[in-house]
Formats: sequence, C-alpha cells, structure tokens
Amino acid sequence: MRRVAIATSLSDDVNLDPDGQILLDALSDVGLDGSMRVWDDPSIDWATYELTVIRSTWDYTRDRDAYLAWARGIERLLNPYSIIQYSTDKHYLGDLASRSHRIVPTTFCDVSEDPVFPDTKFVVKPTVGAGSIDAEKYDPQDFDRALAHVRDLHSSGRDAMIQPYVSSIDSDGERALVFIDGAFSHAMTKGAMLNRAADDRDALFRREQMSVANAEPDAVAFAEAVLDDDRFRGILYGRVDLVKAPEGWAIMELELVEPSLFLAYDDQAPHRLANAIRARLD
Repeated sequence: MRRVAIATSLSDDVNLDPDGQILLDALSDVGLDGSMRVWDDPSIDWATYELTVIRSTWDYTRDRDAYLAWARGIERLLNPYSIIQYSTDKHYLGDLASRSHRIVPTTFCDVSEDPVFPDTKFVVKPTVGAGSIDAEKYDPQDFDRALAHVRDLHSSGRDAMIQPYVSSIDSDGERALVFIDGAFSHAMTKGAMLNRAADDRDALFRREQMSVANAEPDAVAFAEAVLDDDRFRGILYGRVDLVKAPEGWAIMELELVEPSLFLAYDDQAPHRLANAIRARLD
C-alpha cells in the first residue's frame, strides 16, 4: 500500500482529537497506508512517505521557526509550505483586508510597539497562536490588565493583535466552514470561548462548544470567494471561521494549517478527504 504520513504532535490534546483515527480508517478504505507521525520527531525519515499531510500539529506555536524549517524540508507536503508560512501568523489578516476580504477589524502591535485599545470590549491575543490559548477579552476599563497582557507577549518575543469583541459571538457563535479539495463540505458553530477563565478552556470544554450548523448560503459564498483567491487555489483542505458583523460576514480566522475538520460530524467528510489525498498521489 502507498504510505502517507499524517503529521501530528505530542501535546495531550492530540490524544483527544477525534479526527485522527477517523482519517486513518478512511485512508485505509481507499487503499492507502496512513500513519500518525510527530512532526518534530528526529527519528522519522519523511522521505519514506509518498506524501505528508499536516493535521494536528497544534504545538507549532511554541517554535514557529522550527516548524517552518521542518515543513520546508518535506518534499511533498499538504497543505504546501507556502500556505504554511503564510497562515501560521495572523498578520495574514492584514493581507486579506488589502485584498478586499472583510475581516474583523484588527490592529497589530508588534514587539516594541505600544498598543492602542478600542473604547469597547476587545480581545488581545498573539499573532502566532492556536485556539483561545493566550487570548483574553477585556472591558474598556481593563486598560492596565490588557497592557500587561501585551507586554507579556512582547517579553516572550511574540507580536500581539487587538480586535473589538464581536457581540454576535455570544448569541450566534462563530461559523466554521470546512472545505475539502476546494469544495464546501460541512459547517460547524463554535460557541463563545472567551467567556470562561483560561484555565477552564480545556479540550472537553472546547468540544462541547461545537455543534453542527446549517451553513447560510451567503456565508458559504463569502468563504468561497476568499478561497478562490489565487494564493489559496488547489489547497487540500481549509476552514474559514466567520462571525456576523453589522455590515455582514467577517473573517475571524483562515485556518489552513492544522484546523480541526470535525470529520466525526459528517458521514461523508472522512472519505472526501481520503479521496482528495488519494487523488494527489494518483
């Protein structure tokens, strides 16, 4: 059987990732030998695999440079290195805005810069980060705590980003639209994450915040327009996370590296992904 490496990490959350075994089973069904392999394991010879598919490498945020060096060394990688480099740092939101894609308004505060906070509820988070880790919501009167947060990120060499808190998240959540091989597959609703203390946002809590969604046609059309950008055409998978803003749908995140694809929530999604991987080999 043709061998495919599924890149993962050693973090505890990987053991709770419901997509892993589901994908391996689907690969077997289409005649491929899939193996979970830790991306920074020096004993692995990646050249022995015909293809490496990045999935749950959720710990890359601790050393993005090392992660990019690893990805750059993989000859056949999906999604490809150019996408990995682009979308592992949320400065990409500025690029999307410059390409006329509506985003949640974002101010970047790079190391050594002074932050400017809005006069409404807002969020501070690192530009290189996963999920709600090191992200916090603040009220306008929380200037001192927010400033300390930014300075803490800067002291560890990380750039910060500041966004107004989108109130529709509390009532409607975020809409996570999953695309496989360029086509819309299924959608999820992600409930508010920042209304609970950081220590309580464990993997179980995050899973409980997810539910199947009937994707609104205009949300799908919005996400399709984003992924139709020349930069993203031909990707194996992607997830576009949207929120409802007063002027319409807006991009919260564009997940093209290691997003949860919620394969367990759609009966056909695992085989869509396995067939798309098989097609890349064929």
